[in-house]
Amino acid sequence: MSTVNIHGIIGYTITPFTAEGEGVDLDALGRSIDRLIDSGVHAIAPLGSTGEGAYLSDAEWDQVSEFSIRHVAKRVPTIVSVSDLTTAKAVRRARFAEAHGADVVMVLPASYWKLSEAEILAHYRAIGESIGVPIMLYNNPATSGTDMSVELILRIFNAVENVTMVKESTGDIQRMHKLQLLGEGRVPFYNGCNPLALEAFAAGAKGWCTAAPNLIPQLNLDLYEAVLANDLSKARELFYRQLPLLDFILKGGLPATIKAGLRLVGLEAGDPRLPVFALGETGRSQLQGLLNALR
Repeated sequence: MSTVNIHGIIGYTITPFTAEGEGVDLDALGRSIDRLIDSGVHAIAPLGSTGEGAYLSDAEWDQVSEFSIRHVAKRVPTIVSVSDLTTAKAVRRARFAEAHGADVVMVLPASYWKLSEAEILAHYRAIGESIGVPIMLYNNPATSGTDMSVELILRIFNAVENVTMVKESTGDIQRMHKLQLLGEGRVPFYNGCNPLALEAFAAGAKGWCTAAPNLIPQLNLDLYEAVLANDLSKARELFYRQLPLLDFILKGGLPATIKAGLRLVGLEAGDPRLPVFALGETGRSQLQGLLNALR
């Protein structure tokens, strides 16, 4: 199995759509990726919640995956979200991402039916056996409808060789503490909940998976550097400065808020795909005020 060091600020990418919303705007996608990498993020994560991966056709998903990996061009590691409703479809996506050069694939156990623990384990095992790159296990009940206990996560981590890292997005800091304790410090974990960034780093998170670098990369990176330097006072100041925007991004919905924010800073990425609405006038005004306050 290949290995890769995933750490620091992991930037989610958006999937820009054309003005009619019927196709992917690859030029805008390339500009958004370059913007993130040039800002200094430590990894790129396409096709997750921010990237509207669940709302793309298979052809569009393949197009965005292949383009993103090729455009990143190993400047930083690429973590491709391959989650899908069935195991077979997730396996197909994982193989596709690996074949085109993804460094890591991220898997959320998405399903229409509520899955048993045995079914979730089998899902990860099937994907793991189909590829040779590391898997980031992703726990986010808000989007998957499935909340994996720490005990189940550790069971999967121990049973599937290339499940080597965990992204925890429940917003419950105790999950991270428990991962550290029950995992005996062997399980690299990453924060996926913006308002929990400071606590997560204090709990031992190796990185922060976030859409925020699309709008405020330097503040995100400065927070990580302050954590590495054990400068708690500076880390607190940096975190509380950006917290109002982090809260707004989360509550307003990632595709809507990030696409609106990119439009405000001069990068047109189209609107989110229905059923998700674009950010309304009031929301855009609030977002502009938050961005102005951070300049």
